[in-house]
Amino acid sequence: MKVLTEERRQAIVAAAAEVFLEIGYERASMDEVARRAGGSKATLYKYFSSKEELFETVVRNYSARFLTEAASGLTAPEAQHRTLEEKLTRFGEDMLRVVTCDNQALQIYRVVMGEAGHSDIGHLFRESGIRQSMEALAQEMDNAMQRGELELADPMLRAIQLTSLLKAETEVLFFLRDMPEFSQEKVRQMVDHGVRFFLDGAAKK
Repeated sequence: MKVLTEERRQAIVAAAAEVFLEIGYERASMDEVARRAGGSKATLYKYFSSKEELFETVVRNYSARFLTEAASGLTAPEAQHRTLEEKLTRFGEDMLRVVTCDNQALQIYRVVMGEAGHSDIGHLFRESGIRQSMEALAQEMDNAMQRGELELADPMLRAIQLTSLLKAETEVLFFLRDMPEFSQEKVRQMVDHGVRFFLDGAAKK
């Protein structure tokens, strides 16, 4: 029964992702999600108490998880033996896996960007895992500063600067109708460019 319950939950999340992508967050309704998931709204509410909670789950599953997994890699036991450059490179590669293996995640991010100005979707997106992940990266920046590897600065600012550099070559994706394909080698190149540029500017001289 537990397996079936989890399968049902994932079916609801998948249906919700389709609805959010097709008609946006504001126009999406729990009725439509329930219809596509093949069940009643009463059943839907047994799994998710609100549209907001359902959207947060969709974001965690499809979009925020890449950044969350990347941040988790910073504190993994094996990471303690890596250099700062190696840590940031691994972080970048984990973060940018989204452009090589999950088009739906990028489409959901598009929904967020398109509606953030007139709803609370931006806040929901940030709280779905983005904030905690950025805080973990900022902590790594602070640790590097304390070790004398980076110039003293606001750790969160440094985290934002790094992620901005890592995403620099992918920003064009959000203006294209059809998503291009990126190879693993291309991702490695983008990460290398971003990390090297960051360290050239932030490393303690």
